[in-house]
Amino acid sequence: MDKVDAVVVGAGVVGLAVGRALAMSGLETLVLERETAIGTGVSSRNSEVIHAGLYYAEGSLKARLCVAGKQQLYALCDSHGIAHRRCGKLVVATGPEQVAGLRALAAKGARNGVDDLRWLAREEAQALEPALHCEAALLSPSTGIIDSHGLMLALQGDLERAGGAVGLASAVQSLRITPQGQVLTVGTDDGAAMELLSPIVVNAAGLSAPWLAAQTAGLNTADVPTAHFSKGNYFSLQGKAPFSRLVYPLPQDAWLGVHLSLDLGGQARFGPDAQWLHDVSDPSQIDYQVDPVRAEAFYADVRRYWPGLPDGALAPAYSGVRPKIHGPGEPAPDFRIDGPERHGVPGLVNLLGIESPGLTSCLAIAEEVLQRLGLVRH
Repeated sequence: MDKVDAVVVGAGVVGLAVGRALAMSGLETLVLERETAIGTGVSSRNSEVIHAGLYYAEGSLKARLCVAGKQQLYALCDSHGIAHRRCGKLVVATGPEQVAGLRALAAKGARNGVDDLRWLAREEAQALEPALHCEAALLSPSTGIIDSHGLMLALQGDLERAGGAVGLASAVQSLRITPQGQVLTVGTDDGAAMELLSPIVVNAAGLSAPWLAAQTAGLNTADVPTAHFSKGNYFSLQGKAPFSRLVYPLPQDAWLGVHLSLDLGGQARFGPDAQWLHDVSDPSQIDYQVDPVRAEAFYADVRRYWPGLPDGALAPAYSGVRPKIHGPGEPAPDFRIDGPERHGVPGLVNLLGIESPGLTSCLAIAEEVLQRLGLVRH
């Protein structure tokens, strides 16, 4: 049986960040990915936003790791030449009844350590963005956008320079706990299978992470959450972007609303919406096509803050699916970073429910994993 110091399951942005951190700590590290390229799952189907840390409960992993991860991510972009832009974001109250909620959001952000927020009256906001309709707005200057694939290539490059490797077309079929370490059965694209022994295994399998945790022989799976899938659809704007900054409505529970984001080329897109996939029990069943009919609801939502949206200006763009560990109507839980202190298995970490702000937090999540494993980086 082949042996390696550490294995990460999943070569999305979080898995690559964790693999990079493990390799840079001096461990022979292998990142296994079932697809034939890195980052083809959740990491390639999001808004590519670097979040500031406004939305998350004080003291939560999401709040702490987002605020820390944002700073680390900007530093990595600068040092590695990753395309990005600190374009800033406006969170808007579209009516007087939302102003109190916007002030509460500002206070939450301040408690989380977001210290650059600026309150804007209607006139100040419209001076920045003349097309905007709002009662008031919260300016987040440190919110930005990033080339997520460029980020993942940079993480992979650091991983490989530190002696690690990425194994593509390598699907982890099962995992079992033994006194010697974790044994992974890995299928390859030629239909064969091999066994791999490692004292450290990090499950960063995204949409499939709860399944892999539940299938781990020797782990008490009573505490493993059930996977739920929420699809977010995006529509692109046909024509010139009306704003130079991102525009978000006041968030509703765990959903940030249909917002306007920009790509690095200046193209505007709207989304995501929230579509629970009640009939999907496995990621392989997901249909990523965008139903054009869903644009009807987008027009109403967007016109609350951009009344000038023309009829017929939205075209289906793409969709993504959030790796939820809660169902409709349930409160959104924190990130689950289940290490030995939770389940009692040395060397095993399950990353569960790593949805937004997972991209922003990826480097901080990697540091947290190393801490949970008791590792000290060189």
